[in-house]
Amino acid sequence: MTSSSAHSRKALSKIACNRLQKELVEWQVNPPAGFKHKVTDNLQRWIIEVNGAPGTLYANETYQLQVDFPEHYPMEAPQVIFVPPAPLHPHIYSNGHICLDILYDSWSPAMTVSSICISILSMLSSSTVKQRPADNDRYVKNCRNGRSPKETRWWFHDDKV
Repeated sequence: MTSSSAHSRKALSKIACNRLQKELVEWQVNPPAGFKHKVTDNLQRWIIEVNGAPGTLYANETYQLQVDFPEHYPMEAPQVIFVPPAPLHPHIYSNGHICLDILYDSWSPAMTVSSICISILSMLSSSTVKQRPADNDRYVKNCRNGRSPKETRWWFHDDKV
């Protein structure tokens, strides 16, 4: 992602570093099923491989999540997007932005990268149709200048998918 927010990101606080190191160790010991952390030397940005769950529309498909951690993680939610090509899903925009309440309004510091991944896999697995959100083209056009999904006012109205 080449957004301006990615370039001007502040370094992680000591609390955020400690928390992420702890989560990384936990991930290595007990990774969530269907996910693989691509090891890099950047603690502030994780790339995670997502494998569609068997028996779902996304079975045998692989995608990548990019997780960018803010200075004050876990008090502030990370930015989580799919690296294009993003899966076709009613809550995932073609630019990789994800409309999922826990990434924004419903974030809690008790959540972890693993719990985010499980929620995203659950969202994918419950989908009955592969399609983009109805407002995909308009939304993506409005995000062209590198706008973060965290700058969007999301409207969470559909918990069926």
